[in-house]
Amino acid sequence: MSMFKQRRAQFFTRMKNNSIAVIPAGREKIRNNDCEFPFRQDSDFHYLSGFNEPGACLVLIKNNDRCKTVLFNRKKDKSAEIWHGYRLGQSAAVSELGFDSAFDIAEFEHHIYELMDGFSTLIYPTFQNAALDKSLSVVINKLRAGARQGAVAPTVIIDSSRIVHEMRLIKSENEIELLSQAAEISAAGHIRAMKACRSGMWEYQLQAEVEHEFALQGAPETAYNSIVAGGENACILHYTENNRKLQNGELVLIDAGAEYQGYAGDITRTFPVNGVFSEHQTKLYQLVLDVQRSAISQVKPGAALIDINKNAVQQLVDGLLELGLMQGDSETLIKDEVYKAFYMHGIGHYIGLDVHDVGDYGTLENPCLLEAGMVVTIEPGLYVGSDADVDPQWMKIGIRIEDDVLVTEHGAEVLSADVPKSITEIEALMADAKQHG
Repeated sequence: MSMFKQRRAQFFTRMKNNSIAVIPAGREKIRNNDCEFPFRQDSDFHYLSGFNEPGACLVLIKNNDRCKTVLFNRKKDKSAEIWHGYRLGQSAAVSELGFDSAFDIAEFEHHIYELMDGFSTLIYPTFQNAALDKSLSVVINKLRAGARQGAVAPTVIIDSSRIVHEMRLIKSENEIELLSQAAEISAAGHIRAMKACRSGMWEYQLQAEVEHEFALQGAPETAYNSIVAGGENACILHYTENNRKLQNGELVLIDAGAEYQGYAGDITRTFPVNGVFSEHQTKLYQLVLDVQRSAISQVKPGAALIDINKNAVQQLVDGLLELGLMQGDSETLIKDEVYKAFYMHGIGHYIGLDVHDVGDYGTLENPCLLEAGMVVTIEPGLYVGSDADVDPQWMKIGIRIEDDVLVTEHGAEVLSADVPKSITEIEALMADAKQHG
């Protein structure tokens, strides 16, 4: 718990004096009738608390430079625990998690009224949690109504997300270890899929191979819904139906990542269903791979993802012109964004507790620069659908290659390097699996 105490201490340094912060936990969500989706804790709440139960709230109080931590959580209830599982309760929240005090969440409005009275600044994730918005509105209005009796309501409201997300952007050594483990487990799942893939399999069967390996390696949860897209399905960026048979001669794109102790892996590999790239698949794949390797080489402190993406676009357009999929002047094609018919997303994103992790990207004019300790994905792609104005031999090919990359003091470290991505490596791995399978 020392790591979470340190984060709360860092949060306190960013709080104004005479302020109170309220950070809510995630809530259980109904899947159907009275059955819930598997619970996943809110990332900001987890980052500061380390507490994994739903329906809780963390309160941080800074008054005259004295700091206090309070947890609101569910009380012990034997009947509820028999049906739904163990609850930590209030006493253990203090002794085991290191909070100064803890109260029953059912009494939140009563206690938060007392805790908030007299503070000038309220910090919480504004307009992100309707239930909390409502509760705090009730309490603030009650404090305002009690002004003649000496009650004092906050007059300044600050969004807590800005503070937490700035903290989460630079990963600690512990977080880097967890992200490395998530990447290694994710890599093992992708390798298993390459070995298991055969013509006639259903996409969801290949998905099962990936996620089975995740669970065997100690990550029973995925970081996001797995994408297993054969043929033209790979041209749908967030395709998740995974319900089509894989055909001989086509490529399959797998975008899947394990979640390890809350931290996300995010890897994409594209490979031939039958284990051998065709001539046209080879040319497009090699273009994407060359662009990805170039982009990774540009990752270093002081670089900006937006500039890396500009370079990637230039390389992709030049390559498409050379292959004959585009015609014209590269400068005009880029200016008019004609290339977006084949490459419509960016080069990458932050990764951490969320697969699309929080943090400021800046603006086109003033982009956020990479710093050591950030972790990003690098994921160029090309997507040629059946409606593209190209020779039919290029159609129904979708390719994306994605790795998780740590920004170091001197450059970049690819955390997901275990997964083969060169044509010769992929074909050799799949051929060996067929021979010995």
